[in-house]
Order: sequence, then structure tokens, then C-alpha cells
Amino acid sequence: MSEKRRRPIALIAGAVVVLGGFAYLLTGNISENLVVFLTPDELLAKGATIYDEPVRLGGQVKPGSVQWNAEAIDLRFVLQDGDGEVEVHAKKAPPQMFREGQGVVVEGRYTAAGIFESHNLMVKHSNEYRAPEDGEHPKDIYRSLVRDAET
Repeated sequence: MSEKRRRPIALIAGAVVVLGGFAYLLTGNISENLVVFLTPDELLAKGATIYDEPVRLGGQVKPGSVQWNAEAIDLRFVLQDGDGEVEVHAKKAPPQMFREGQGVVVEGRYTAAGIFESHNLMVKHSNEYRAPEDGEHPKDIYRSLVRDAET
């Protein structure tokens, strides 16, 4: 076989291997790596079918529901949307911008006990920065969360 005929065959074979590998990466174990985004109402509507599945849950922190134990690093609060409420439990300190009424997204799994066990908590915020006003300190916001949890 001449050199000119071997080159296209090698290119085609190489392309098939690369495309085959790419197709395998796209389809292989995709269900194990898929994380769906739901609101509390949508999560509750799924019932038992969503237990122990990886989920991102987005909503607002219900006012009066935050329970923060700094010594045990234990955070509990209720996440709500227009129609549903889900109790969330996290074993991490909340971000400094976390507060009641704030939009948040939590990642974790919904348990049969009706509690969303979160391993990651992200605060939703606007993309516009506002500098603290005179006499206002960002740490004071975080302290108010701790103070509210102690009362």
C-alpha cells in the first residue's frame, strides 16, 4: 500500500477512536453525575422518587427559621418558595451573606425523614456591589445571625 493511501485510513481510524471516546464520556455514567435544580414545591411534588438523589434546591430562607449552633457547627433553616417549604440541615458554617429572607441554593440530598441534608450552601445575590455605609461593618451582619440564633 502506498504512503498516500495509508494516511487517510490512519486519519479516519484516529477520528473514529476520538469520537468514540468522546461519545463514551458523554453517555457513560451520566445519570450518576446529573444534578437537577428544583424549588421546594417541585421537590415535594416528586415525593419518594427523589429521596437520596443529588439535588440543587433553590429558594428563600424563611424568616424566623434559622437555628445556628456555632459550637457544633450545625445550621438548620427552612427554605421556601411560593408554595412549598423544606427543612434544611447543614454541618457547615453559613456564608457571611447568609440571612433570613435571602435567596440561597443548597446542594445535597432529600431524606425520607423530610429533611434536606446539605453539603454546600450558596447565597444568591445581585451582581451590584454596594460599599458599606459609614459606620456599617460587614462582620456585624454575620454577628446578627449568631445573636438571633442564641435568642
